[in-house]
Formats: sequence, structure tokens, C-alpha cells
Amino acid sequence: MREKRKNVAIIVAHPDDETLWVGGTILKNRDWQCFIACLCRKNDLDRAPKFEKVLNILGAKGVMGDMDDSPEQRPLPDVLVEESILELLPSTHFDLIITHSIYGEYTRHRRHEEIGKAIINLWHSALLTTSELWTFAFEDHQKANFPTAIKKASIFYSLPQEIWENKYSIVTNTYGFNPESWEAKTTPKEEAFWRFLNADQAYNWLAHK
Repeated sequence: MREKRKNVAIIVAHPDDETLWVGGTILKNRDWQCFIACLCRKNDLDRAPKFEKVLNILGAKGVMGDMDDSPEQRPLPDVLVEESILELLPSTHFDLIITHSIYGEYTRHRRHEEIGKAIINLWHSALLTTSELWTFAFEDHQKANFPTAIKKASIFYSLPQEIWENKYSIVTNTYGFNPESWEAKTTPKEEAFWRFLNADQAYNWLAHK
């Protein structure tokens, strides 16, 4: 009997987050059945078509939303972020969910933090269920450096060179970022995640932020 493919939801704020923070992991796990929900930029005439191309490269399905992403980064109500996530997902249960950290990956983008918080709240309230949750584990030490994977995170590993080159190609060739851009220079060669096996564990992490 053919083994069931792992059903994975990757929930991010922007088109390129799926590549920067978890792209190598997706490329390494071609047997995963990935669905990528991108909350912002659905109507971005530049980024939206590129996101579709990236889905094909990653072998994933996905969808984009148009949640506010204005430069002011005004705080969004928790319920709005949570509803936006649920509207985009094709199911409310996954074997694995991967998303932003409640602390974000760099200093600072409010939408990243809000999405991380929303996923934990949805899981804790059983509106979204999963066998485990991974949140991106990166830091830039208050902009002192480009975001780097946190070695003490629950999961940490270096990407094989070929995988990293594919990831970098998506950032520079598919998304079109200049090699001197922040995105290109950031593209991590290591990926790391905080891993949670139950909703109470994740909620306790959120409560102590």
C-alpha cells in the first residue's frame, strides 16, 4: 500500500517568505504535500504572478490573500488575521503547520508576528488542528546582521549546497531580487524551527512573550 503523503500547510505573510525561511526544507521534502497560504499581496501585479511560478518550482499548491500590508504596519485585530487565515486554507487539519515566529524573523515586521500569534490562537481554540507546529527560528540581533538561523532552536540544519542554490535562484531569478538586495544577501544557508507538539505548549510560549 502506498504511504500517505504528509499534509503540510505553510502560512506566511508575503511572497518570498516561503522561500527565505522554509524553502530549503520544502525542496528537501519533495514527498510532502504542501499548501502555501500567503496572506498579503494578492493584487500585487509584480509579486503575485511570481508567487505562482514559485509554487510550481516548489511542487506546492497555494493561494494568496490581500490582508493590509501598508508601510505603516498598523496593528490588525487578532480576529481579522485569524479569519483571513481560515478563509485561505483548504482544510482545518494538517499533519504539520509551518509559520512565522511570534517574534518574527528580523527587526521587525508586525505582520509576521501577528500571523505567528494567530496560528497559535487558532490551534489552541481547536479552530485549526495539527499534529505539530514549526515556527521559523531566525534572528538579526536588532538589525546587527542579516537574519540567521538560531542554532539552539528545536530543529536546525545546514542546507546541501544544491538545495541552497535552488533556493537562491528562486529569490534572484524567479522573484527577481538583485544579488545586492537585502533579500538575496539574507537568503539563509541554514534553516531552523521551534517545534511544538501540542497546542498548550505553543500557547504557553505565546503567553510568556
